[in-house]
Amino acid sequence: SSSAPPRMGRRRRLLVEDHYRVDAETKSLLPGLPIDDDENDARDLHDFFNLIALVPVVVLNIINWDWDVLIDGNKTLKQAWTGQYFPLFFATTVGYFVADLIWVIQIPTCVKSPAVIVQHHVATLIYLLVPYMHPQDTGWLMGACLIVEINTWLLIARRVFNKQGFGPWVIDLSLFSIRVKLISIFFYVTWISIRCFLYPVIWRLLWSLWYDDYKEGVIFNTKYAFALGLHSIFCCLNFKWTFDLFMSKLRAWKIGGHAKVEKGL
Repeated sequence: SSSAPPRMGRRRRLLVEDHYRVDAETKSLLPGLPIDDDENDARDLHDFFNLIALVPVVVLNIINWDWDVLIDGNKTLKQAWTGQYFPLFFATTVGYFVADLIWVIQIPTCVKSPAVIVQHHVATLIYLLVPYMHPQDTGWLMGACLIVEINTWLLIARRVFNKQGFGPWVIDLSLFSIRVKLISIFFYVTWISIRCFLYPVIWRLLWSLWYDDYKEGVIFNTKYAFALGLHSIFCCLNFKWTFDLFMSKLRAWKIGGHAKVEKGL
């Protein structure tokens, strides 16, 4: 009721606040970036590092796939994976995550939630032990999972090039506006297709592979059981981030903030 005393203690912080402005009372999305981002040189430098360092990771991943086979709906991900440049892809990926992990530990102000980033990178490096130990059987798994770095790159690019919070859905034919709109649109397309669709598909594939081993009496192995456990964590994180984003947008609509959502997303 209106006469109830105010709640004491700190408000639970949403992970979505790392990349969006969120109204403190309604938890709805607001246009632009978090206010303290504008003058955060440490974060800007870290963002530019990621925009550059993620490019070879993404490119090397792409060229390890046979795209004709991948597009063929009758083939599996493993059949589409060539692994021709796997050693270079693996070394580049590990190098990126190790470098970024050290950066965040040494300069925690370069990100909004350093603890989350550190935990994520440590879990990723542990996950990478699977394709390291079984490159022939699980190289495809590494490639499929790391497709998500396309979305990560777009997320960072969206923050770097759209500090003003211009909306992707408003018609404006300026060159800058078109660039911002394309980045935002591809960000949401890859978020849904990779984080919400591909990752659960990979989980289902890992479950099937583990269950095949289980039926043969192998309950735990480093190829599939280990990967299944770690992949489950990443799926939960993706759904958590998606839920926070969706609920913030929904709250904005409920309070009549359609224009704000347009500009903020």
